[in-house]
Amino acid sequence: MRRLVLVGIVALLAGSAVQTGARPALRWGPAPPSLPKGAKLAVVSGDPGQAGSFVIRLKFPPGYAVPPHRHPTDEHVTVVYGALTLGMGPVMDEGRRTVLGRGDSVVAPANMNHYASTTQGATVQISARGPFQITYVNPTDDPRL
Repeated sequence: MRRLVLVGIVALLAGSAVQTGARPALRWGPAPPSLPKGAKLAVVSGDPGQAGSFVIRLKFPPGYAVPPHRHPTDEHVTVVYGALTLGMGPVMDEGRRTVLGRGDSVVAPANMNHYASTTQGATVQISARGPFQITYVNPTDDPRL
């Protein structure tokens, strides 16, 4: 009987450890050259450079902006920290922007032109399907050129 209880306790503890699944700290590095300089990126899961699902986090410094652009797949954006101003359309329009705070989320549908900025800085989590691609409405906004 004592052995059965001991085996049961060990099984419960092992199950607990698996459920908590502690992850190592995210590794932050520079964002890809397709985004304006100053942002940092960490991969949460998947590989944004390959076909398939991925989750990334982006840190934007205060005063950061991403000009109007689009992606070939849906982009699920959640604000983790700070505030992000997001608008839909081919030009940055004051009247067509929404401020998203911590915990707010939005989906930018595939090929929908959108833009983002932050006055105070923000960390956002993006879930999408790769490979990650960005096309700027105005080619002169593309930092790769």
